[in-house]
Amino acid sequence: MHVESNTGIDLMVMDVSGQKRRSVRNVPPDASVGEVVRGLLESLQLPEQDSSGREVHYAARLEREGRHLHASEQIGAAVQTGDELVLTPSIEAA
Repeated sequence: MHVESNTGIDLMVMDVSGQKRRSVRNVPPDASVGEVVRGLLESLQLPEQDSSGREVHYAARLEREGRHLHASEQIGAAVQTGDELVLTPSIEAA
């Protein structure tokens, strides 16, 4: 008998304005924060370049702790089910 295991983490993710929000379910605990952020850019319709063509990078702010997560952190070590992440843009200077 096979029993489904729900081992992923469920999160609410939004852009910095709070206007674009997505519920994300079953995020693998071993995924990096950077992988999750990159995977959400399209579904949140966030621009990957600014109006001048410079690349926009996004950081994830963990609202519960009031801190930005490092891209290399594993989701399972950094967040809990029900946490909210805010994606904040950063434009790299040329």
